[in-house]
Amino acid sequence: MSASNGSHGTPSSFVLLGIPGLEALYHWLSIPLSSMYVVTLLGNCTILYTVKTEPSLHRPMYAFLCMLALIDLVLSTSTLPKMLCILWSRAGEIGFSSCLVQMFFIHSFSIMESTVLVAMAFDRYVAICNPLRYDSILTNPLLAKIGAVVVVRGSAFITPIIILASRLPYCKTRLIGHTYCEHMAVVKLACSSILANVVYGLVVALLVVGVDLLFITMSYCMIARAVLALPSKDARHKAFSTCAAHVVVILVSYTPALFTILTHRFGHHVMPHVHILLANFYLLFPPMLNPIVYGVKTKEIRDRVIQMNF
Repeated sequence: MSASNGSHGTPSSFVLLGIPGLEALYHWLSIPLSSMYVVTLLGNCTILYTVKTEPSLHRPMYAFLCMLALIDLVLSTSTLPKMLCILWSRAGEIGFSSCLVQMFFIHSFSIMESTVLVAMAFDRYVAICNPLRYDSILTNPLLAKIGAVVVVRGSAFITPIIILASRLPYCKTRLIGHTYCEHMAVVKLACSSILANVVYGLVVALLVVGVDLLFITMSYCMIARAVLALPSKDARHKAFSTCAAHVVVILVSYTPALFTILTHRFGHHVMPHVHILLANFYLLFPPMLNPIVYGVKTKEIRDRVIQMNF
């Protein structure tokens, strides 16, 4: 197959190499990855089914949880099937357009997930700091607007990245040292300046993670102040317990994300396979763990799942 199909060096396809340096472990790595995918599908589909079939869960908190479950399903499905093909049969070839589509889904839905976590922090803030007005504030029209903002924000931030990447001439190689079409891994193959891609990608990463973490931190500072002002120890414990699952999910989502951003931008002496493993951990671990955390920590979901199975 020819390396390009146009005068500007646009390749007809790329080849994803997987995790260079760990080829001997591919079949062993496929076992935990395929298990993670199964758990991710079962967990998130269980959350969606449980909330849909239980009228008492038709509340804003669980609407946000369903948004998170849908995003996690898209994130894992856009990466893991192709990743397993690479590990099982070295089938790493991916069309240029397909690569850009995968890049869009991975990065835009990562931003959408972060936006949903901000919305969930706002939900907890209203529930604890202004409980009497909870239903009048978090109405169905507002939930629909938040859902629209989630989609538009993720798409608007990433569309320029896809346009910039699609216009670059690629003449170095078709081989991508990664398990999926990650933005920087792809544009590094270009034979012209990628300064705009680097700067814009870094600005988006810092804006999304920085701004979202700021809003989440502010929400929980106000929540902590309100909870500590409660006179009863039991009331304080109950209030904090309603936030426990969300706090765990935030830590699971943002900790590997920060490590991935920092090592990719500044960890020039870190081994390539460490970069790739961190990137995969960031994408695959939260979608698997989120439904487990909410299933264990949220009494209403836990009780409903137990009723359905026993």
